[in-house]
Amino acid sequence: MFVPQKCLSLTRKIIHVDMDVFYASVEQRDNPSYRGKPLVVGGSANQRGVVAAASYEARKFGIYSAMPSVTAIAKYPGLIFVRLRFDVYREISTLIHAIFKHYTDLVEGVALDEAYLDVTENKQNILYASTIARHIKTAIVQETKLTATAGVSINKFLAKMASGQNKPNGLTVILPQDAIAFVEQLPIEKFPGIGEVTAAKMHSLGIHTGADLKERSLTELIHHFGKAGHYYYKIAKAEDDRPVEANRVRKSIGAENSFAQDLSDISQILQELEQIASLVEQRLEQHETRGHTLTLKVKFSDYRQITRSKTAIAPISEIDTIFEIAKILFLSIDLENRSIRLLGIFLSNLDNAKQTQVIQLPLFQNGNIIF
Repeated sequence: MFVPQKCLSLTRKIIHVDMDVFYASVEQRDNPSYRGKPLVVGGSANQRGVVAAASYEARKFGIYSAMPSVTAIAKYPGLIFVRLRFDVYREISTLIHAIFKHYTDLVEGVALDEAYLDVTENKQNILYASTIARHIKTAIVQETKLTATAGVSINKFLAKMASGQNKPNGLTVILPQDAIAFVEQLPIEKFPGIGEVTAAKMHSLGIHTGADLKERSLTELIHHFGKAGHYYYKIAKAEDDRPVEANRVRKSIGAENSFAQDLSDISQILQELEQIASLVEQRLEQHETRGHTLTLKVKFSDYRQITRSKTAIAPISEIDTIFEIAKILFLSIDLENRSIRLLGIFLSNLDNAKQTQVIQLPLFQNGNIIF
């Protein structure tokens, strides 16, 4: 493995690469009749399916990933549904990661279509991280006939924010001297980890932009948002010291959903739980793994949170089993007339026999950073 030895510095060069509507783009690439048409990849509308990816044509109708398929078809009845082909997606992902490894071994795959690269030091001794990002984007098009969007900055948070600025097929660089100003002008809805429900609560507290968030003390943010307050406090200052972890092994796979309006109807809650189970099944298939311990996460309207877990001897991977166990765990909870604002299902004790736990620390260099 390429491991240069350099002195530590506080400044890194991080690239976030995000394939453009990956699953949908692959299907449109491989089937010309799908091109230019509203298309989703995932479970069909006559099943308890969930949208895994939506083409840009479908997004014009307000259709996005993680949306129930029945909701998607209601938004556009002519929507094309295509089944997931994870074997194809994994093959393409392997090609893309080979391109990444041409420049650095510090590659953290977040999903088949998304990764962070630490190129503070790189195999080609290229001075500019933005140049590496351009080379990577060009190589991806040449190798796969697909496009990717890249973000470049000094940490993972900013690199991810940058990659979301100019989709599709874009490249955005956030320079160190521009980081604070960039974060200050962002609507808080644009921050990773701040969903619709949390954004609504922040609005009620007078927090609408990164600048508003930056004015709040750590104590105040922890009071209102619990442990997440630490995260909000740091990113408001454009700070993120998380390393790029090469060969990271997942300890759990799951999905959760926060609701714009708290739920109290049991049948509606179980319907939402079934949709979450469908998402978990997709993600287990994507990562070619199964779990033995299922954990149900429930957050109430008063922000109190509980979890319930069950460990099975046989591995859990199919939606029927996931939903049935989650349902049993949920019905064992005494709701005490409380409504629910969030549900989540997570599988742990994963079958990761082919993987090893290798955590690679980030590499740095002295001197001024050049992008």
